[in-house]
Amino acid sequence: MDTARYQESALPFHLNQCTLCPRRCGVDRVAGQTGFCRSTAAMRVARAALHMWEEPCISGTEGSGTVFFTGCSLRCRFCQNAEISGSHSLPGIDVTPSRLAEIFLKLQSEGANNINLVTAGHHVIPCAESLRTAKERGLTIPVVYNSSGYELPEALRLLDGLVDVYLPDFKFMDPDLALQYCSAADYPDIAKSALEEMLRQMEKGGTEGALFDARGIMTHGVIVRQLLLPGHVSDAKKIIEYLYHTYKDRIWISMMSQYTPMSAVEKDPLLGRRVTKREYDRLVDYALSLGVANAFIQERKAAADSFIPSFHGEGVL
Repeated sequence: MDTARYQESALPFHLNQCTLCPRRCGVDRVAGQTGFCRSTAAMRVARAALHMWEEPCISGTEGSGTVFFTGCSLRCRFCQNAEISGSHSLPGIDVTPSRLAEIFLKLQSEGANNINLVTAGHHVIPCAESLRTAKERGLTIPVVYNSSGYELPEALRLLDGLVDVYLPDFKFMDPDLALQYCSAADYPDIAKSALEEMLRQMEKGGTEGALFDARGIMTHGVIVRQLLLPGHVSDAKKIIEYLYHTYKDRIWISMMSQYTPMSAVEKDPLLGRRVTKREYDRLVDYALSLGVANAFIQERKAAADSFIPSFHGEGVL
């Protein structure tokens, strides 16, 4: 890994004193230390394959070329991908920026609608390098940045001009919930600032709203995901209200019902169960009453366990 190159191109961020995410741990990742994200400077990828379970305008019928990175700067208690985000021994395979660029091009050759970077924030410096390399070598499909929303705007600026579609979560409006579930009381403010930067990048050329190709695949724009948690319809409504009143039709909103209880929360009185139909219908009805039109709504089958893929380095070697 050419760390010196990353540091020179990405100042004021330094992987040997990492402040790349809102946690600002300050650890020396180059020397192999790990902070909250549990990742060293080496990029580790758990899966790189066509993925059929994103929003219709992302997966389409061909699939999204999805690259799952291990480690996470948020690490929610209820994480659906806890195997690769929160374990002390992160699965996957370490890749160089050049190798990651090759993976992007391979997914394009397999017919992927886009390159979909899942939880890449703690590796944004080498990821940006990989994207530049891949584009120089012939990458032409859109790049989707799939994020928890817990990102610093100044870190997101490293992706300016490299990302075509931003796909962030907006998980909490209540700081107490964010503190309880993610040890991040600042999550609402951070997510708002991150979304502002994402939209700034998408609109800087004068484009307002999303663009789609002839097949209905999004090629430019922002989709904000709201994963409804059991027992927390009120907070979800506040998020939808904020998004719509702030951005109207400049963004799309994806209201997700697929929450799956994982073993870490199976005894929690709320998180230990699935979202009920009534809870989800209340959220959707509220969004419609506000006037939300640019939205994705999930069918009940979206709560199936099959929405959690295996993470054993598929497509990386």
